[in-house]
Formats: sequence, structure tokens, C-alpha cells
Amino acid sequence: MRLLLTISILLLLDWYAFQAVRTLAQTWPAAVRAMAYTFHWLVPIALAIWMIASANSAADGIDKNTLTVVRTLFFIIYISKILVVSILFIDDLRRVAMVAYNHFVGSGNYDEGRSRFVAQMSLFMGGIPFVSLIYGMIRNPYRYTIFKETVRLKNLPKALDGLRIVQISDIHSGSFLFKEPVENAIRIINEQKADLAFFTGDLVNSMAKEVEPFIDIFSGIRAKYGVFSVLGNHDYGDYHRWDTPEDKEQNMENLKDAHRQMGWDLLLNENRMVEINGEQVAVLGVENYSSHPRFPKYGDLKKAYNGAGQAPLKLLLSHDPSHWLDQVTSDYTDIDLTFSGHTHGMQFGVEIPGWIKWSPIKYVYKQWAGLYQEGQQYLYVNRGLGYLGYPGRVGILPEVTVIDLKRG
Repeated sequence: MRLLLTISILLLLDWYAFQAVRTLAQTWPAAVRAMAYTFHWLVPIALAIWMIASANSAADGIDKNTLTVVRTLFFIIYISKILVVSILFIDDLRRVAMVAYNHFVGSGNYDEGRSRFVAQMSLFMGGIPFVSLIYGMIRNPYRYTIFKETVRLKNLPKALDGLRIVQISDIHSGSFLFKEPVENAIRIINEQKADLAFFTGDLVNSMAKEVEPFIDIFSGIRAKYGVFSVLGNHDYGDYHRWDTPEDKEQNMENLKDAHRQMGWDLLLNENRMVEINGEQVAVLGVENYSSHPRFPKYGDLKKAYNGAGQAPLKLLLSHDPSHWLDQVTSDYTDIDLTFSGHTHGMQFGVEIPGWIKWSPIKYVYKQWAGLYQEGQQYLYVNRGLGYLGYPGRVGILPEVTVIDLKRG
């Protein structure tokens, strides 16, 4: 019944959107009009068949990449149709109001037909997300972009002046449709000649096996003083239904082992004292900690900080940026720079350097992409290397962060 109800609602949506097509096609040649009508109705028919097949496990043998592409295409089409229908609905409210007005006034001069201009506008507006999301899926998933920042720290020892850090985050290896383009990210990372490399969580979507095909790729990351990593909310397997608690525990052990195989030093509420040019750099790593109630709090910053108090430079890896204002800036004011990810920049927005930086995620996270400062403390939020859900990006590109520390 739920499936039939869903299909019925989608068919109603298609019928409503069809009104714009029909209005616009009235003056078209009959053959062109027939093609437009056929194309319009083939989509909901295909979707209904797909949904019924999926509900009856008939699609189980289809490979993951095909499933992802098909689901995304249907998603894009119906997001676009919702926008078309929204404009038509507003116009229909106007038409009803005008009909009522003319009925009582009795002028009889109002044309009750649907406006051709509104039909054109609704299809044009619906075409914007359609074209944008298709482009973002084809062009941007592996369009790795370097974001460089210079962070000036007042008390930075002279021996650490010019220290270079490369950060990546939110790989979500289970989402990748292709393996080969990811190798380009490793080339870009290694070209930066980093002193330290950080990964700030979400290596997988849920299961450790997702990263196995990519271990050989990510083990290629090089940094002079080591590669350090932490866990993100997806790494705990909380979003997967496990047969037994033991299976979930084993998954976590497998994920930790993947970090080891890649040569990454996974920090689980602990720190490493790294000696660089005779100075101690404290690299602290906490498990996932979020101020948002829907995400888990596994992080223990007190435990991670223990023994690091005398280090002249303290760098914190914490997946969720909400941790920074919730705890770091208030209770640990000597942590110089925090590295986070998690938001992906929502994989959608507008960024024109020096002019505009906007994404809907800013209404959820105050710090969502780039560099932020409170007093003498800094936070950098990485936009993510991979993607989740929608296999693409629009306006917010996958990121390799390069931060140079300077005395200042």
C-alpha cells in the first residue's frame, strides 16, 4: 500500500507538471508535440517499474554504480518537477483569485486559461536544477581543488615558522563510482610537500569493506613527519543494520586496521608529540564529538589533551566543526588550530573568492567551510574529498587544504 501511495503521488506530480508541457506545446507541430508528451510520460512509467522491481528484489543483481546513477537521475528529474509544479500552483492560486473576483465584480473580461508565459517560466526554472545537478554529477565529483591559507600564530616558535599542513576529510570511499580519478587527489596532495598530513574523518559510509579497494591509493599519501587521522560519525557503522553487536565491533576493528595498512596514525582520544626542528608539536585527535543531538559524542578532549600541555604548538583533529565553539574555544584556549570536516559544504552552493561564499548548510553550521577565528584560536573546515548521497557537487568542489603556519 505504501508503494502504491508513493507511485500515485508521483503520478499526480507528473500530471500537474504535464500541464506546463501541454500549454507550451499547443502551437508545436503534431509530431514534435507527440514526442514531448511521450518523453514526459516515459519517465514516471520507468520510475514505477523501477520501484516495483526494487520492492520485489528484482533489482538486486544490478551493480552499485548503475543503481547510484539511476536513483540520482530520478531524484534530479523530480526535484526539477517539484519546482515546475510550485510555480504552476502559485499561478493557479492567482487564477482562482481572479475568477472569484470577476465572478463577484461581473466584468467578464478575465481569461481563465493557463498563461503560456507562466508555463515557459516554470519549465525554465525547473531546467536550472536539472542542468546544474547533471553537470555537477558529470564534471565535479573528482575536480579536486587546492584551498590555501596562511595562519599567523602569535606564539609560534621560530623553528616552526613555515610549517606546512595538508588536510583532507570525508572521503566516503563507499560512494565513489570510479577508482582511477581518485589517484589524482594523491598526486595533488603529494605535490604540496607537506610536513604534516591530516585526515579528519568519514573514511567510509558505514562498512570498513568500502575502503578496501582504495587502500593502495590512500597509502600513497606522504608527509615529512607523518599522516594522522581521526574517525567521523559515519565510521562507527551506526547507520547500518548489523546482524549482531559482534559484527559491528569487528567492522570497527577492520576499519582501524585499514588506517594502519595505509600508514595513517589513527588518534582515538589521544595525542602524538611530534618533534620538528627541535620543537614539540602536539597533534591531538578526538573521536566524533558534535554539539548537535542527532550525532554521537564519542570524543573525549580531556583525554586527548592529557600530556600535551607544555607543547608550544597544539593542533587538534576533530571531525565535527560544532565541537570548536562547544568546547575547544571555551575550555582549551591554548589549542592553536583545529581541523574539521563533516559538512561537505553540503556539496551545493556558490563560491566566488573575495565576493561570495554561500551554501544552505550555513543555516545549520555556523562554521561550515574555510578558515574561522575566535581570539587567538583558529578553525579550518574542509569541504570534503568525496561525496555522500548525490554523486556530485554544484559550486562546492572537493578540497585539498594547504595551511602554512607563520609567526605573527
